[in-house]
Amino acid sequence: MTVTMKEIRSCQVIDLVEKLCIDANCFLNMDIEQELSKRLESEESPLGKNVIQTIIENAKIARGERIPICQDTGMAVVFVELGTDVHFSGDMEGAINEGVRRGYKKGYLRNSVVRDPVDRINTNDNTPAIIHYSITTGDKIKITVAPKGFGSENMSALAMLTPSDGIEGIKGFIIDTVSKAGGNPCPPVIVGVGVGGTMEKCALLSKKALLRPVGSVNENEFWHEVEKELLEKINSLGIGPAGFGGKTTALSVNIETFPTHIAGLPVAVNIGCHATRHAEGTL
Repeated sequence: MTVTMKEIRSCQVIDLVEKLCIDANCFLNMDIEQELSKRLESEESPLGKNVIQTIIENAKIARGERIPICQDTGMAVVFVELGTDVHFSGDMEGAINEGVRRGYKKGYLRNSVVRDPVDRINTNDNTPAIIHYSITTGDKIKITVAPKGFGSENMSALAMLTPSDGIEGIKGFIIDTVSKAGGNPCPPVIVGVGVGGTMEKCALLSKKALLRPVGSVNENEFWHEVEKELLEKINSLGIGPAGFGGKTTALSVNIETFPTHIAGLPVAVNIGCHATRHAEGTL
């Protein structure tokens, strides 16, 4: 049996990543914008309404003029789904970083990456990117670029709970994390949650949870109900848009789970700001 491999060149990946970096930073995802419009109608705080209206207007200006939604254009987080019937010629990681390098330069996006956590010297091109690979079937490469600003990233948290903490421990940790964050992550936020696996797995799950469309639900009915309950409780905290008070603290709570060890209950909360950015493309 002859297997035909699809050839994808490094230049194709460079061009796609360059485009996605600019698109993600300049075009607010429509699911978020639509949800903001709904919350504009339901928000009771006059100041909260004003903040949401300003966010929507800002997004429209950014889209129309192709300028960043936010001055913090983030550290580039890249998810790569690589089909088994693809032959990639070149250096995948090098191509992705070159795409980030070109995208941030071409889009006049802020360079926010330092080469070392302590010496703090800027790399001046927003590389290296954070890259997550997964192997899938088929002859495609799907790339998602999710620039993550650190106003929200700094408010994220991970806890190694014990099985005895149970679902109430999970809920309490999530609500406590959002409550402590207050207005720092630029609410209304999207709350990405990972439960299970290991320390690094639940953190990755929480990051990927932010990619889910606003309004989507966990396919498991139990976790869907937990998402609904947590969204209601978070919005009753009174933090509100930009932290100025109101009933719109979060647009969505997205929970992703994975099997875990009999002795563990890892939970990660990754908070996304009102401009939780991501753009995807397929080669």
